[in-house]
Amino acid sequence: MDPSMGQERRTPVTPSSSSRYNRRRSSGSRDERYRSDVHTEAVQAALAKHKERKMAVPMPSKRRSLVVQTSMDAYTPPDTSSGSEGEGQGNGGGTSSSREGSISMEHWISRAVHSSTTTTSSTASSSSSTRSGGSGAAAGRLADVLAQHVHISAQQHLQNHSAPPDVTGYTNNTANTTADGIQVERAPPGGGGSAAQRQTPKYGNAELMETGDGVPVSSRVSAKIQQLVNTLKRPKRPPLREFFVDDFEELLEVQQPDPNLPKAEGAQMAAMRGEQLGVVTNWPPSLEAALQRWGTISPKAPCLTTMDTNGKPLYVLTYGKLWSRSVKVAYNLLHKLGTKQEPLVRPGDRVALVFPNNDPGAFMTAFYGCLLAEVVPVPIEVPLTRKDAGSQQIGFLLGSCGVTVALTSDACHKGLPKTPTGEIPQFKGWPKVLWFVPESKHLSKPPRDWFPQIKDANQDTAYIEYKTCKDGGVLGVTVTRTAMLTHCQALTQSCSYTEAETIVNVLDFKKDVGLWHAVLTSVMNMMHVISIPYALMKVNPLSWIQKVCQFKAKVAYVKSRDMHWALVAHRDQRDVNLSSLRMLVVADGSNPWSISSCDAFLNVFQTKGLRPEVVCPCASSPEALTVAIRRPLEEGATPPSRGVLSMPGLSHGVIRVDSEEKLSVLTLQDVGSVMPGALMCVVKVEGVPQLCKTDEIGEMCVCTVATGTSYYGLAGMTKNTFEVFPVSNNGTPISEFPFTRTGLLGFIGPAGLIFVAGKMDGLMVVGGRRHNADDIVATALAVEPMKFVYRGRIAVFSITVLHDERIVVVAEQRPDSTEEDSFQWMSRVLQAIDSIHQVGVYCLALVSSNTLPKTPLGGIHLSEAKQLFLEGALHPCNVLMCPHTCVTNLPKPRQKQPGEASRQEENSEGALIITTEKKHKASLLKESRAAGTNTGVFPLVPLNRLLIVINHGMSHTATSAFCRSIKLQCELYPSREVAICLDPYCGLGFVLWCLCSVYSGHQSILIPPSELEVNPALWLSAVSQYKVRDTFCSYSVMELCTKGLGLQTDSLKSRGVDLSRVRTCVVVAEERPRIALTQSFSKLFKDLGLHPRAVSTSFGCRVNLAICLQGTSGPDPTTVFVDMRALRHDRVRLVERGSPHSLPLMESGKILPGVRIIIANPETKGPMGESHLGEIWVHSGHNASGYFTVYGDEVLQSDHFSSRLSFGDTQTVWARTGYLGFLRRTELTDASGERHDALYVVGALEEAMELRGMRYHPIDIETSVIRTHKSITECAVFTWTNLLVVVVELDGSEHEALDLVPLVTNVVLEEHYLIVGVVVVVDIGVIPINSRGEKQRMHLRDGFLADQLDPIYVAYNM
Repeated sequence: MDPSMGQERRTPVTPSSSSRYNRRRSSGSRDERYRSDVHTEAVQAALAKHKERKMAVPMPSKRRSLVVQTSMDAYTPPDTSSGSEGEGQGNGGGTSSSREGSISMEHWISRAVHSSTTTTSSTASSSSSTRSGGSGAAAGRLADVLAQHVHISAQQHLQNHSAPPDVTGYTNNTANTTADGIQVERAPPGGGGSAAQRQTPKYGNAELMETGDGVPVSSRVSAKIQQLVNTLKRPKRPPLREFFVDDFEELLEVQQPDPNLPKAEGAQMAAMRGEQLGVVTNWPPSLEAALQRWGTISPKAPCLTTMDTNGKPLYVLTYGKLWSRSVKVAYNLLHKLGTKQEPLVRPGDRVALVFPNNDPGAFMTAFYGCLLAEVVPVPIEVPLTRKDAGSQQIGFLLGSCGVTVALTSDACHKGLPKTPTGEIPQFKGWPKVLWFVPESKHLSKPPRDWFPQIKDANQDTAYIEYKTCKDGGVLGVTVTRTAMLTHCQALTQSCSYTEAETIVNVLDFKKDVGLWHAVLTSVMNMMHVISIPYALMKVNPLSWIQKVCQFKAKVAYVKSRDMHWALVAHRDQRDVNLSSLRMLVVADGSNPWSISSCDAFLNVFQTKGLRPEVVCPCASSPEALTVAIRRPLEEGATPPSRGVLSMPGLSHGVIRVDSEEKLSVLTLQDVGSVMPGALMCVVKVEGVPQLCKTDEIGEMCVCTVATGTSYYGLAGMTKNTFEVFPVSNNGTPISEFPFTRTGLLGFIGPAGLIFVAGKMDGLMVVGGRRHNADDIVATALAVEPMKFVYRGRIAVFSITVLHDERIVVVAEQRPDSTEEDSFQWMSRVLQAIDSIHQVGVYCLALVSSNTLPKTPLGGIHLSEAKQLFLEGALHPCNVLMCPHTCVTNLPKPRQKQPGEASRQEENSEGALIITTEKKHKASLLKESRAAGTNTGVFPLVPLNRLLIVINHGMSHTATSAFCRSIKLQCELYPSREVAICLDPYCGLGFVLWCLCSVYSGHQSILIPPSELEVNPALWLSAVSQYKVRDTFCSYSVMELCTKGLGLQTDSLKSRGVDLSRVRTCVVVAEERPRIALTQSFSKLFKDLGLHPRAVSTSFGCRVNLAICLQGTSGPDPTTVFVDMRALRHDRVRLVERGSPHSLPLMESGKILPGVRIIIANPETKGPMGESHLGEIWVHSGHNASGYFTVYGDEVLQSDHFSSRLSFGDTQTVWARTGYLGFLRRTELTDASGERHDALYVVGALEEAMELRGMRYHPIDIETSVIRTHKSITECAVFTWTNLLVVVVELDGSEHEALDLVPLVTNVVLEEHYLIVGVVVVVDIGVIPINSRGEKQRMHLRDGFLADQLDPIYVAYNM
C-alpha cells in the first residue's frame, strides 16, 4: 500500500454540498455505523447492471390474513400502536385501484400454459394465488435476483461441476413484460361467510388437469412451480469447493485448491514494537493512591459533571466528594453487610455493579469503593424485565463469579421489576443476590480510626469486564491492578493527557473505551469529565458538540453514530467552535464502516474550527483493552493513511490494493500505531498461531502488561486467548512471553500503522471464503429504498447446514411496508450481496418493526436473534430461502452404472429364498388338498360373492390355505375370542372377520374403528371385558388410543381395564412398521398390564394379504439399524444403534407357514444378495390369483401375480408385492429349532421417490420434518417436476407458518442431502389419511396442483 496515498485527503466538501448531505440524510433511518456514500453508489451501480436481465421468480402465496396491507389499505404510521393493522381486511377487495390492477387469472393461466415459446415473466409471478396480496412488479424484480445468481459466462459454465437441478418439461422464458397490478383476494358477493368457497371439492381429479406435457391447466400453483423450474434450470455458478463424496464410511470433502485464487506472496511479517512506556516521576503507584492524593490535596477540583435530559448540569462530583464517598462505600461493604462474625463480603469477593447509563457519579463512587475495599466489581447492564435477551448468560457469569451482592443506585432500585409483595424477583438464570444501594443516606459513617489500606498496584484482580461471545455466552475478562494501572499510563502517554484537562464523554462508562478513559485514566490525571447520557443524545444529538464548545473541552470520546447524528441534526449553528479539541477519539474507529462518518463529519465541521489531525480512531477489545490509537499529530509523526482494498482479495485472506472505481472494495483508515510498551504481531486465523505474510490478513495479537489476564473461571478458554505463543515459519516462538488475541482481523501497514478489517466474531467462512457480517450489513443498508429497513435494524449471522456456513440476513421492516416493497427490497438485497461479495444469501427474512431481541442499549442482540431463528420462534412476516443458489456441496448425484444390476446379482449366489417351518408346510398341504375336495369348509356360492370384496381374486384352495396358515401361526381354537378393530370389508380385516372365524370356529368381536373417534377407550375396554387373548388393529386405531387415552390410564385402571391376558396385539399394515408408535403404545398401556412382547405388526399386500404375522411361539421381532445413506443406493448396511444417519427397522412379524420369500431386483428380476435392498417376491398357497375384472391389462396382471426370476430358479412362480425390503438370517431359533429368518419391509416401490439418482422413502423425510418443530403435527412429501414438495400441518398461530420454512429446508438438507423446492404450510387435517392410517400422498399432490388446499403459506425455494 502506498503511504503517500493517505496524505492527499479527499477534497473537503464545500458548505453547499454539506447542506445537500443534510437534506439527503435527514431520514436518520439507516444504521449510521455502516453509512458510506461510496459504498452506496457501488451498490446502486451493481443493481443497475441487473436491469437488463429480467427473470421470473414465483412469489410465495400467502393467505389473506398473513398479507402485509398495502399502504393505501391500512397505513399504520411508524411508532404508533399497531391496533389498526387488523382493520380493513374484510372490505371486499382492498382499494378500487387494486381491483383494477388485478388481471384475470384464467386469462393469465391459459396464456402461460398454451404459449409454447414464451411465458410472460412477471405477469407469471403475479399469479401468487388469489391469496398473494403481492404484485407482479415485485415478483418481476424478485426475478432479477437470480439473474445475478445464475448469470454465468461460457467458460465458467465449462468448469461447472455442480449438476444442474434435475428438472424436466419447461418452456422458454423470453418476454419481459411487467404488470403492476396488486393481487388482492376478492370476497364473493354476500360478504364474509364464503360458503361458496367452502363447498369446493377438497381434492381435484388429476386426470382432468394434465395436458399432454403433464402441465396442469387449471392451476396457478403449477404455473409457479413451472417458473421455479425454469429459474432453476439456469446454470449455477461453479461450486466453491468440490463435492464431498458420500461413501457411507465418512463424508470426504475433496478440497481441490483452485490455482487461480489469490495467495499471499509477501515476506513473513515482523512483530511491531510500540514506543517505550516512559516512567513519569509523579505517576501514582496505584489508582486508589491517585484518588487519595487528589481527594486530599485538591478536594474542590471537579471530577465529573453529569447532564440531565435538558442538557443542564445535574450535579458536579468533586475529587473530595468522590474520595470521601468511596471510603464510606468501602467501609459499609466490608463491615455492614452480614454479621460481624459472618460478613457477606470479604476482600477478593466479586460484587455486581448495576447502574443506569444516566448516573455515572453513583457508578464511579461504587467502583472506587470496591477498589478501596479490595472487592472485585463486575459491572453489568440494568435488567429491564425478568426475561431480558441474554439475561440467562449474564446470570451464568454472576453465578460462576460467586456474586451474592449487587450494588445499584436509588433510582435504579426503584425502577427494577417487583413482585406483588415488593420484592425484586430473581432474574432468569441469575443467582440469588442481595440488592444494596451505596448512597450516602443509606450508609453508616466509618469510625475516625478506620482507613482503607492503600497499596501499590499488584497482581490481584481489580475488576471484571463482561464480554458477549458470538454464540451468546457471556465471559468475564479479569483485569489485574497492575494491568489497569499500566493501561492508564499507556493511554496517558499516547493521548498526552495533562492534569485538570476537561474531556467530554458520550460512551458507556461501564465498560470499554468509556470506562478506561472517563473513569480510570481521568482519575489518574485529575481530569474533569463531562458525561453526556444516551437519553440526552436521543433528544439532542448536538448536545456533545455544544458541551465541547461550552467547556472548551480538549478531548471528546464518541462513536461513529454520534458523529452521524450530529451531522443530521446540524443546521449551520453560528456558535459552534471546535478549535479547543485536540483529540476526537472515535471508539469504533476500527470498524471499516466508520471511515465515512469520520470523513463526512470533518467535511462539515472543518469550517467550525475542527482540525483534520484531531480525528483519532482507536481499536480495542475486552481481552486486549486498547490495541492501537491514532496519536494527536505532532511534528515528525506519521500522517494518517487509508487503503482501498479488494473485497474478493480480503475474502481469500489477502491484501490487494484496488481503485475506488471498483464496486467491491473496502476503504480502511488506520487506527494509529501500537500502544507504548506493547509488542504486536498478526497470526493466521486457523490452526497454529503462525505469523502472517505482509500481504495477508490475520488476527492481531499483543504482548503487554496492559491486557486482561483470563476469562474468569475458564482455564481452557483462557489458555487459548491469553496465553498464545506466535511462531515463525520455522516453528520457533517469536517471544518467551505470551501474547493475547485481540479478536480483531487486520494487518500492519506501511510506517507501522495498524489497519483493522473486521472482527473474529463477525467472521463467516462460506465455501472456504471469509466474509464479515458488518460488510454484508453495510451492503444491505445501501440498497434502495434505504428507508425500507426500520431504523437500520439488520442482523446478519451464519448457521451451519451440511458442512458449511450459510448466511442468514434478518431485517426489521417499517410498519407501513407493503408486500410489494418487501419483495422489491429482498430481491435487490440478494443481487447487491451477490455482486459486491460474490456470495449467496441462504435465507433472507423480514420481521415486523421492533421485534428483534434488543441489547440493554437498544442494539440488536445477535446471538439471541440467531437462537430464535434456529428454534423457529422469530415469526418473520416474509421469508426467501435460496438453497439452490447457495448449497453447492451436495454429494454427487448417483448415476446407475449399466453393469450395476447384474453385479449385484452375481454377488447373490446365496440369494435367500426363505421357507418357513417344514412340518407346518407338510400339514398345510395335506389340509389344502382335503379342502379342495371337501366343500364342507365353506358354502360355495356366498364365498364367491364375498371374494369380490377382497378385490384380489383368491381361489378356494388358497383361501383355506390362508385360514389354515393363520390358525397355525396364532393358535386359534373354537374356545378363543378374537377382537378385531379393523375395516371389515377388505384385506386381512375381512379374512379375520369373515373367513378365519368360520374356519377355526373362534368367536370374532368386531369393534368398528370409526366408533373410537367418539370413545377412544372402546377397543381396549372390550379386550379387557371379554378377556381377549388375540386382538388385531390398525395404526390409526393405535394412534387414536395413544393420543386420546394418554392422560387417562389411571382412570381406566380404576375402572378395572386389564390387558394382562393379551398374548398378541397385531397391527395389520401394508407398510414399514411404525416403531415409535408401537413403542409408545406399549409403554403407555404397560400400566394396564399389557405385556411389552404382545405388541407386533403384520405385513400383507394386494398379492398376498398376510405374508408375516407375529405368532404366539417363536422369538420376539428383532430391530436392526441400517445406514440411511446406503439405503438410498439400495444397499443394506447394518450399523450400531445411535450412530449418525441410522434408521431403526423392525421385522414385520414372523413369516407365515407355507410362505416362501425372495428378494429380487425390480428392474432386472434377478435374485439379490443379503446386503441389497430389493422387491419382496412371495410364493405361497394363499397368494391371490389376479385382479377381479381387470380388462385389457393382462400383462400387468401376469407381472404382479405370476412372475419368474430372470436367472437362478426360473421355474417357481412368484407374486410381486410392490414393496422393497430385505431378508436377514438371525442367530435366533424358532419353535422347530431352525434358524429364524427375519423380513424387513422398507417401503412401497410406487411411493419411493427417485431424486438425484437415489431412492428416497417419503416416511424418512417426513419423520425428520415432524421432529424439527413442536408446531408441526403431520407432514407429507411428494415430487412434482423433480422438485421436492414438503407439506406440513401447523398446530399453532398462522404467524408461526413462516418460521417453519427455514427449519424444514435445513433438516432435509442436513439429514437427506436434498434441497426442498416448495414448502407448503396448511391447517390441521388437510393431509388426507385413509381408514388404515396411511397417508394419501397422491391425492394431496393433486389437491395442491389444483390449488385446492387453501394453504396458509407456500414458499418457493430458489
